Amino acid sequence: MCDLIRRAVQSRSIFMFLLAVLPVACDTSSPHFRGQAVQRITVESSVFEVRLRGSLAEAVRVNSQYAPRLGPIRKRAQRAMELASGCPVRDVLGDQAVLVGRLNCGSGEAAK
Repeated sequence: MCDLIRRAVQSRSIFMFLLAVLPVACDTSSPHFRGQAVQRITVESSVFEVRLRGSLAEAVRVNSQYAPRLGPIRKRAQRAMELASGCPVRDVLGDQAVLVGRLNCGSGEAAK
């Protein structure tokens, strides 16, 4: 009986820890963009945290959406990157949650 109670307490502790940690990890930048200033930008129904570094931009979608398709999300992320950087975006790669775009700023650095 004591072993059963001990396991229940341990599993509850793990569950509570995961509940506290998982939401924090959802909008964390990738290692290349860590430490860069973040801008929160909304495009249509998608909310992105955009970080810039050199000629690259990263857009992390931070809102929940039911079954988002990559096509519309990619276009919204591209627009968010353009708004954050002030530069056109050449191309965008990634998935529905994290997208990276190559900026076409001319000088190689984002305008903003």
